[in-house]
Amino acid sequence: MQRFFLVLVTIFSLWLPAGAQSYAQKMASAVMHLWPDSFSVTPGRPARWSYDQGVILKGIEGIWLTTGDPKWFRYIQHSMDYYVREDGSIKDYDPDTYNIDHVNNGKVLLTLFRVTGKEKYKKAVVKLREQLNTHPRTHEGGFWHKKVYPWQMWLDGLYMGQPFYAEYAQVFGEDSVFNDVTRQFVLMEKNARDPRTGLLFHGYDESRSQQWADKKTGRSPHFWGRALGWYGMALVDALDYFPDGHPGKKQLVAILNRLAAAVVKVQDGATGMWYDVVDLPERRPNYTESSSTAMLAYTLAKGARKGYIAASYRANAKRAFDGLVKYKLSQTNGMLNLEGTVSVSGLGGKPYRDGSFEYYMREKVVQNDPKGMGAFILAANEIEMMPGLATGSGKTVLLDQYFNNEWRKGAGGQQERWHYTWNDRSNGGYAFLGSLFEQHGARLRSLAEAPAAANLKDAAVYIIVDPDTEKETADPHYMNGQYATQIADWVKKGGVLVLMANDAGNSDIQHLNILAGRFGIRFNEDNLLMVKNNDYEMGRVNIPTGNIIFKNAKNVYLKEISSLNLYKNASSVLKSNDVTVMAVARYGKGTIFVLGDPWIYNEYVDGRKLPLQYENFKAAKDWVHWLLSTSIKNQKK
Repeated sequence: MQRFFLVLVTIFSLWLPAGAQSYAQKMASAVMHLWPDSFSVTPGRPARWSYDQGVILKGIEGIWLTTGDPKWFRYIQHSMDYYVREDGSIKDYDPDTYNIDHVNNGKVLLTLFRVTGKEKYKKAVVKLREQLNTHPRTHEGGFWHKKVYPWQMWLDGLYMGQPFYAEYAQVFGEDSVFNDVTRQFVLMEKNARDPRTGLLFHGYDESRSQQWADKKTGRSPHFWGRALGWYGMALVDALDYFPDGHPGKKQLVAILNRLAAAVVKVQDGATGMWYDVVDLPERRPNYTESSSTAMLAYTLAKGARKGYIAASYRANAKRAFDGLVKYKLSQTNGMLNLEGTVSVSGLGGKPYRDGSFEYYMREKVVQNDPKGMGAFILAANEIEMMPGLATGSGKTVLLDQYFNNEWRKGAGGQQERWHYTWNDRSNGGYAFLGSLFEQHGARLRSLAEAPAAANLKDAAVYIIVDPDTEKETADPHYMNGQYATQIADWVKKGGVLVLMANDAGNSDIQHLNILAGRFGIRFNEDNLLMVKNNDYEMGRVNIPTGNIIFKNAKNVYLKEISSLNLYKNASSVLKSNDVTVMAVARYGKGTIFVLGDPWIYNEYVDGRKLPLQYENFKAAKDWVHWLLSTSIKNQKK
């Protein structure tokens, strides 16, 4: 089956030369070549609403977040627009089948809704959420895998339903849903986990009526690799949306730690991969399987990056991905292929699948299976972040929500914070910026209270952006001498402070100058770089060679900013027509960066609006790296 293989890795390193296309991008390019317009697993057959596509598109979303190149977002949107009509109805989706697989693509629709705000995506998302309202459940409350598989929970189903369910809960303000999401993972582990190995069996039949189900435990006979991968990916993805204080988050992290400890024990020592039936490597004709390896590599790499499991698991993830690159990649006419993915494996049905070892070995192993390709892209995104994680490792980036405290009605009618917040994926949010910090290994937090020694002490970087005026907030919080002293004391001990205002009249600059003045900087409360319509050249600011912050970007786009007046030891780091637009200052062991604009909110970083010749995304990466590298304050363990 395997034809000829590329030598894609040297004996020294996995990493590609600067400027080369990453493995994630190469595989995504192959996907776009195979499925340019719509998604059909079998060539020649009509495209169908399929969970496979959601795996691929979430991987491609990760590429968009790491490149700022809009072509990746356009492909995601184009792919989903084939199915989603203007009234929100979804082509080829039938809720009455109660198939949990059909919910998976809702994650992609949530991305499209949150980024574009288009009503059709919201309506489609709500339809998928409504399926979960009436989806049949076990007596304990677990979602059936499908209506045609009564009383059964499969590991696969956790990935299909729970990350979507959790993100929907966050976006639509359904806080009680997090309890239900937690319950699904807890029930799956309780009923499918083998106490001897810690591994989870592929499925569980509460009724014990299936031929494949153990009459005592209800469990299927074997540990299928991809099922473990689905479950692991579900955990690390659902955790993205859990509130920090929710008790379910601690439960899910504990489950993830048990899973990680179990799967690395059956990782193949020779290849770094996992076998299709993971605990029987010596039994022929068992084989190393690509999708399970990619999924578990993603699980371990992301889990370690987010701090859910020990950092040492990165080595296991890297070995797994190295194995994929070495043994499972081939090339045809310059296009990357992924070999060695089992096309499907299930339980029951017609013809009947008995869950035996012999059954798993009978399923076809194919080239360029979309589930495998999508999982490979997801894993590659995580592995390719690894060299940069040390920059922000152990460091927390704290975003103010006390001075900037704007609220709006959320998607579900709830009141929610917005405008320069980590969770806001619309034009005025900082989701892209937050992703860049996370790609450098940093942790994100927000501060809704007044700054004080106790709540600043663990932050490495503290960002205050666009303090509110009375027209923006009914009860604005103003900077004062007491707050300025608390913040200055924190900077003196090694913190990096970021102050970003706005043009005159759109930010409380007067009070912010109380703090900026401590470091020899004043916002001038003027209006510079007044861009008319979309005449972007009016906002271009060129970056001279040798800039201390921007090592790769050659220009940035800035619009309607306040210029800066510098004294004491503050110095300019970027000018427009001899007027300072960015400045830095040292204060004790710490550093201050100041700019009279919120600057890198999503609209001017994600590539969807700003032409790519303006290098805001590249500049943002330089800036994030500089902020984290400059900080000497680490988060306490």
